[in-house]
Amino acid sequence: MPKNLVIVESPAKAKTIQKYLGKDFEVKSSFGHIRDLPKKGMGIDLSTFTPDYEVSADKKKIVAELKDAVKKAETVWLASDEDREGEAIAWHLAQELKLKEDNTKRIVFHEITKNAILKAIENPRSIDQNLVNAQQARRVLDRIVGFEMSPVLWKKVKTGLSAGRVQSVAVRLVVERELEIRNFVPKSSFRVEGAFVNSEKQVIAAKVKKDFAEEKEAEKFLNLAKDTDFTVLNVEKKPGTRTASAPFTTSTLQQEASNRLGYGVTSTMRVAQRLYEEGFITYMRTDSVSLSQEAINGAKAQILSEYGEEYSNPRNYTTKSASAQEAHEAIRPTDFSVKSVGDAQLNKLYQLIYKRTLASQMANAKIEKTVIEIGSPKITPHFEAQGEVIVFDGFLKVYGITKTDEDEEENNEKILPKVTVGEALTYKKIEATEKFTKPAARYTEAGLVKKLEELGIGRPSTYAPTIQTIQNRAYVDKREIEPQEREIVKMTLAKSGVTKEVLTEKFGGDKNKFVPTDIGEVVNDFLTQNFAEILDYGFTAKVEQDFDDIANGSERWKEVLQGFYSDFHPRIEDVEENADRANGERILGVDPKSGKNVMARIGRFGPMVQIGEQDDEEKPIFASLMASQNIATITLEDALELFRLPFDLQEFEGNPVSVGVGRFGPYVKWGETFISIPRGEDPLSVSQERAEEIIREKQIADAPVATYKGEGVTKGTGRFGPFIKYKSIFINVPKRYDFDNLTQEEMHELIEAKLEKEANRYIRQWEDEKISIENGRWGPFIKFGKTMFKIPKTKKDEKYTAEELADVSLDEVKKWITAQDKDAFKEKPKKAAAKKTAAKKPAAKKAPAKKPAAKKK
Repeated sequence: MPKNLVIVESPAKAKTIQKYLGKDFEVKSSFGHIRDLPKKGMGIDLSTFTPDYEVSADKKKIVAELKDAVKKAETVWLASDEDREGEAIAWHLAQELKLKEDNTKRIVFHEITKNAILKAIENPRSIDQNLVNAQQARRVLDRIVGFEMSPVLWKKVKTGLSAGRVQSVAVRLVVERELEIRNFVPKSSFRVEGAFVNSEKQVIAAKVKKDFAEEKEAEKFLNLAKDTDFTVLNVEKKPGTRTASAPFTTSTLQQEASNRLGYGVTSTMRVAQRLYEEGFITYMRTDSVSLSQEAINGAKAQILSEYGEEYSNPRNYTTKSASAQEAHEAIRPTDFSVKSVGDAQLNKLYQLIYKRTLASQMANAKIEKTVIEIGSPKITPHFEAQGEVIVFDGFLKVYGITKTDEDEEENNEKILPKVTVGEALTYKKIEATEKFTKPAARYTEAGLVKKLEELGIGRPSTYAPTIQTIQNRAYVDKREIEPQEREIVKMTLAKSGVTKEVLTEKFGGDKNKFVPTDIGEVVNDFLTQNFAEILDYGFTAKVEQDFDDIANGSERWKEVLQGFYSDFHPRIEDVEENADRANGERILGVDPKSGKNVMARIGRFGPMVQIGEQDDEEKPIFASLMASQNIATITLEDALELFRLPFDLQEFEGNPVSVGVGRFGPYVKWGETFISIPRGEDPLSVSQERAEEIIREKQIADAPVATYKGEGVTKGTGRFGPFIKYKSIFINVPKRYDFDNLTQEEMHELIEAKLEKEANRYIRQWEDEKISIENGRWGPFIKFGKTMFKIPKTKKDEKYTAEELADVSLDEVKKWITAQDKDAFKEKPKKAAAKKTAAKKPAAKKAPAKKPAAKKK
C-alpha cells in the first residue's frame, strides 16, 4: 500500500498529479468541500458566530472512503488550491478526517507540473488559519445577510426572493446603468467628413477637427467649402510606441475572453480550470500581474529562439490594486514551448493566455504617426487626416496583426499617401451627417466584472458565481432590446452643390447585455431605500478589505462579524416592522371607458397592468406585460392595448383561434395548441391571415418525420434543445447526433433508450388517477399530478422495498397522500369572479408553443 495519501479537491487534478508522483503516493479527490453550513436553517450560533458545519448527504460516502485511506497512510498531504477557499477545504478535511498534526502536511503550488509538485512536497507547511478564517468570515457573513434579509423581501415584496451582500450590489449597478440610459437626453451635432484627391488621383479621407452644434452652421460650412481651393497646410510625422498589456489576472482574462471569444465569465472559468488541472496554465484565480523569474526566463528563451534578440524585452509588472495578493502569479502558460493544446475549446483560451504572456515579455512596437492638415485660410475649422505605419512590429508579431490586442476594431488609422505642404487638393465629396450622443453602454458580463473590480467589490473567486447568481435569481437578464428609429439629416457637397436628405437610423438596440428585470428593479429600490449601507459601494469594498485584513492576521474574524451584525440586525428588525410593501406600483392614468385607475405593478405571476382597485365593488381586471415591456416605462396607451389580449379570430379547420400573451411570450392558440409568435412580432397586429400562416408553419414542423411501431415520430426544438416526440414522450437529442439529418435507425435507438429508462422509472402507475410510485434519486416517492409525496415507513419502522411497493393498492396510496395533504382529493371550488378575469389571467399562467419542451428532462 502507498505510504502517502495526497488529497486534492478535483478528480482531474488528482489524475494529473498522480502522473508525477511515484508508487509511494496515492492521490484522491474530495470533490470540493466535504462539509459546509447546512442547507436548511442558518447554521450559525449568532451569540458567538460559530458555524455549525455538516457533511452533506452526497459527500458521506466520499468522507468514509477518505477515512479508510487515511488509516492506511503514514503521511497525509493536503494539496487543495492555494487560495482561501482551498485553505478552507484543507482545514475541513483535517477536522472531519481527524488528522493528526505530526503526520499531516499542507502543500501548495501555483501550477500542476512535475517540478512544482515535487518542490511543494519538499517544502510543506501547516494550514494557515488566517486564510481559513477569512474564508469562514465571508461564508458566515454572506449567510447572515442572505438569511436575515431575504425573509424581509418575502414579506415586503414577493415570496421566493433572495438578497445577498455582493449580488445585490451587482444588481444595483445594472439598475443604475439602466436608469441612466432611460434618463439620457441625446444631443445632436454634425460631423463633417471629406474625401480629397491629389494630383496622382490618390484619395485622402479626412474629417473636420470639430463637430458643428447646429445644422445651419454645418450647412454654412459646406457652402463656403464649395468654392474653396484646398491645400495641404501642414504635414507632421510623430514617432511613437505601443506597449504590450500586462499578463492576465482573473478579471482581465474574463474580459478578454468575452470580447474575443464571446465566452461568459462562468464558461471562461470552467475552461481555465481544465487548463490548470491538466497542467497547461498556472492557477486561474489571481489578481496579480507579476511573473516568477522562472516564467520570465522561459518566455525569454522562447522569444529568442522564435523571433530573435531584438524582440526580447524581459520585464515584470506590478499590480496597482492594493488588495492584490502578490504571492500569486498572473495567469500564464506553464511551459512556453507548448504553443497549443489538442482540445479545440481549451486551445482558444490557451492561445489568449499564451500570446498575452509572451507579448508582455517582448519589445515595444515602434510606429510613425502622420497627421495631414487640409484647408484654406478662408475656411475654419480645418480638415485632418491621420494615418500610421509600423516601423518595427515588436510584440505585435506574436499576434500576427498590426494592432494591439486592445485596439478597437473600428480604428480608422491607415497609411496615407505622401503629400507636401502647399500641395493642391480637390474635394471629391464632403458630407455633414447628424450624429447623436449615446448614453453609457449596458454592462456585458465582462464589463460588470471590470466595474466590480474597479470598486473593490468581490475577489477573483467571486466574480463568476456573482454573475451567475443574479441571472439565476431573475434580477437581470440578457433579453434583446429592439432598436428604435429616428430621423437624421445628411448634407452632401458635390461639384453640383449642396443636397440635403432626411434618413432613418436605428438606435438603442442591444443584445447580450445585462438589463434589469421588473422584479430586479423593485427589489433594488426596496433594498437601497431600506438598507442603504449594505448596498453602498464603499461599504461593500470595506468589507472585502476586512476579509483581506483577516487573511493577513491583522483582524480577528469574529470581531469583524460582531461589528457588522450589531448594526445590521437592528436595521433588519426596523425594516421588517416599519417599511412599506413594495411592488413597483405606478399609476399610469385613467381608463376612458370605466373611469378607473390604470396601474402597472408586480403581481403573483410577474409584471402586469390592472384596471381598478382591489377594494372596488367590481374586481379589477389584469393583463400581463410582454417581454419587451417594463412596469417603470410602460405608457397608458400601451397598457390599454394589452387589455385587447387575448382576442378571438375566426375558426380554422374546425378549431377556435385566439391570440394572447403568456409566461413564454405572445402566442396563437389553435384549439388546445399554443404556438409561439415569432420574436419581435406584435401580437396585436396578428390578423386572421397571419394566424393561419403561423398555424400552418406549426403543422409542417409537427408533421411526422418517421414512425415507430406504427406511431408517428415528430421533431422540434424547445427550451432544453432539440428533441423528438413519440406519443406523449419527449426525447432529448444529444449533441453527438446530427439533428437535422437524423436517420430512422437513430430515432428508434433514442426512443428505445427512453422507453427503457421510463420503464425503470415507474414502480406502479395509475394513469387515470394521475398517481404513480416512482424511483427517484433519493429513493421511491409518490407523484400525484405535479406534486410529490413521501412514502411512509412500514409498521416495523422500515423503508418499503420496491417489491412491496409494487403490490400496494391504490386506496393505500391515497391514504398516504391524504395524510400529507388532507385536501388533495377534494374538488377545488370554482370562483364566479374568476371567469370575469379569465381572459386576462391565462396570459400569466399558460405556456404557449414551447410548452411541450418543459416536460423533457
